[in-house]
Amino acid sequence: MPTLVHHYDAFTTTPGRGNPAGIVFDARSLTDDAMQQIAAKVGFNETTFVLPSDRADIKLRYFTPGSEMNLCGHATVASFTALHQRGAFDERTALTVETKAGILPISVEVRENLPYIWMTQAPPQFIPFAGDRAAVAASVGLEVSDLDDRLPIVYGSTGIWTLILPVRGLDAMRRMQPQNALFPDLLTQQPHASIHPICFETVDPAVDMHARHFSSPFSGTVEDPVTGTASGVMGAYHNRYIRPASELSVEQGLEIGRAGRVLVAVDGDLVRISGTAIYTAEFEVEID
Repeated sequence: MPTLVHHYDAFTTTPGRGNPAGIVFDARSLTDDAMQQIAAKVGFNETTFVLPSDRADIKLRYFTPGSEMNLCGHATVASFTALHQRGAFDERTALTVETKAGILPISVEVRENLPYIWMTQAPPQFIPFAGDRAAVAASVGLEVSDLDDRLPIVYGSTGIWTLILPVRGLDAMRRMQPQNALFPDLLTQQPHASIHPICFETVDPAVDMHARHFSSPFSGTVEDPVTGTASGVMGAYHNRYIRPASELSVEQGLEIGRAGRVLVAVDGDLVRISGTAIYTAEFEVEID
């Protein structure tokens, strides 16, 4: 029997921009293997499966084409935007979601008739990078001189581990050519981590930070256009290693034609991201 998948683009109000997410609204009849097969056929960085929960308002499971993830920011924003628009929460704005990263608070703020989803992430964790800086730079197509040596390279997590890689500016961002297959052998402290380059030169002068996101090879994808969980890590990184800021805006996806925007709010260990999503299409997927 075919499965209906709804395509939403997250962190944008324009179809074809931001980060695509597939959503299956009622996944109760699907096995783990079926979810993985569907996600592989959909091919987006994440496909989300909506399930009932006895611990939260809903349960979400997140699958890349290659594996299940504990948490995904853009797919959470897309799912709650879609569910809110479908009237699933009876206009309630304070909600919770069960994920493999824990029970997380969600709030909905309606602006210009669009639901903006505030997603609370797990408390931030950081581990200093003890590997080879030049080799990591080379793995994304850069020289070690392209790295911003004023700032540390660290592993960070607000639910999913990523390596925060500060670089000197937009020129370096535009020259990047990731070799994702190299990541596990270089990121030996967190072999399943992604790499998240950041800089403070931005295309939009009103934005605070610019980023790209290169996926772990275990995910089956190469680059994530606009990344919610890693943007939360960026906000916590900014507060710990640069200077405290209650809110930051992040631009991402411009190099691959899928520009999007994430708002990050940080108060100590409380990290939240915000964005909305736009319906793009729906289609059916057949699996064996």
